[in-house]
Amino acid sequence: MLPADRLIRSASARRLVLWGGLGAGALALSSLAAFAQGHALMINVSPSLPYWALWVTRGAAVHRGDIILFDPPASSLLVKHFGAAPKPFGKRVSGVPGDIVTERDRTYFVNGQAVAKAKLTSRLGEPLALGPTGRVPQGCYFVTSEHKDGFDSRYAAIGWICGPRILGVGRPIL
Repeated sequence: MLPADRLIRSASARRLVLWGGLGAGALALSSLAAFAQGHALMINVSPSLPYWALWVTRGAAVHRGDIILFDPPASSLLVKHFGAAPKPFGKRVSGVPGDIVTERDRTYFVNGQAVAKAKLTSRLGEPLALGPTGRVPQGCYFVTSEHKDGFDSRYAAIGWICGPRILGVGRPIL
């Protein structure tokens, strides 16, 4: 049997450890929640990127060559191919604000460098209107894919990808 003062210390110590553990757990959850607001793991199911897992950082600065994830603009062509609520798209940034995008014979150039060739029709046979050309506007990007069937800025249904649509910058992890 333990003396009374030892029982009190033992119970006090247990309470202290319990409260300390609860406080540490709350702090850890709070930190994790804050981290989750700025980051995400994205699983890619499209063949337009060679990666199947991307670590996404929301609000990161976008640079040429980065992969950005974005909500695609609504269009009937998009609905037909991807449904009424398409998942975010991931594409490579080929043109940044101020770059000059040109098109010749359905080949797109950024600052004179060929970056993508546009197809005449979609994989379901619909005609594909050409995307924008000219100076990439501030806050917008010209995005492309290495995949021949990539649906990106070379087509009018996607066009420039501007700030509000951008979910974050993706870093391939697998």
